[in-house]
Amino acid sequence: MAQLGKIPATVITGFLGAGKTTMIRNMLENANGKRIALIINEFGDLGVDRGIINGCGIEGCEEDDVVELANGCICCTVADDFLPTIQGLIDRDTPPDHIVIETSGLALPKPLVKAFNWPEVRSRVTVDGVVAVLDGAALRDGLFAHDHHAVQAQREADENLDHESPLEELFEEQLHCADMVVLNKTDLLTDAERSKVEADIRAELKKPSVKIIATEHSRVENAILLGLGAAAEDDLDSRPSHHDDGHEHDHDDFDSFVVSLDAISDPANLEKRLIDVVRQFDVLRIKGFLNVPGKPMRHVVQGVGERFQRYFDRPWADGETRRSELVVIGLHGLDRAAIEAAIKAA
Repeated sequence: MAQLGKIPATVITGFLGAGKTTMIRNMLENANGKRIALIINEFGDLGVDRGIINGCGIEGCEEDDVVELANGCICCTVADDFLPTIQGLIDRDTPPDHIVIETSGLALPKPLVKAFNWPEVRSRVTVDGVVAVLDGAALRDGLFAHDHHAVQAQREADENLDHESPLEELFEEQLHCADMVVLNKTDLLTDAERSKVEADIRAELKKPSVKIIATEHSRVENAILLGLGAAAEDDLDSRPSHHDDGHEHDHDDFDSFVVSLDAISDPANLEKRLIDVVRQFDVLRIKGFLNVPGKPMRHVVQGVGERFQRYFDRPWADGETRRSELVVIGLHGLDRAAIEAAIKAA
């Protein structure tokens, strides 16, 4: 239950492509009249996630209830972007019943939770819970720490060496701040793989009270996700961060850029090219929209590593420019020119 008189807010964190946006769509489809406001933060210039939510066609999901904080990390722009957005939502004539914040897949959740202690919002909003969405297949494949035990051995051998990868640090930051962990995409795991992944997650958690919910396609009942009553802003000490020592957090480890394309007559062929690009250039994430000639609907592309999903989500609106654009995200040093050329190859 929310603290008396306070609007509950749920922070949904998790790495790129874990299924956060799909979870939010499922949440809206089962809102049952609850007024849910969304704050969506994306890394990169192309607002794919907000576009997907706004195109959901769900009754009661209005564009004014979806606020995008684009091209910036929400954990680094709290004062400039996030707090004014929260203030605007709670000052409405009819405030939302619940606020849901989808962080960028590269954001740290703890600075965001800290922001709820600001005087402007503390008396009116509480962090109902931090939900970390994890990609079960990515964990199985060792995306975040290819050999955790070897890395730990190196650390213990020389405390002056920092062997932790940017991906591993992000994974730990998001997991250590969580009140609930949603292990998603378990349909891609065998029973043995799922048991091992769950055991690895449990070993990493700092709070034994954190529940692990296994799911497919981000389907979790709202009664499970909302109403945790964690008051996380009052419980910061139990959520350790690599940046508690005052070191600033930045995203210099990651690059993103948008690739604009002509109309795509064969999305399946484009997908094959994108998989080749991922393999050749070690791209982490590709997502965006395609204009398919002769089709009245917009075509969505979602890629995590070499796993891609494509579907038509909604008709192009009257007066809307039909376009094909993809955002590419990877570790710092991506060869933008070569990647663009490979994606655009005939």
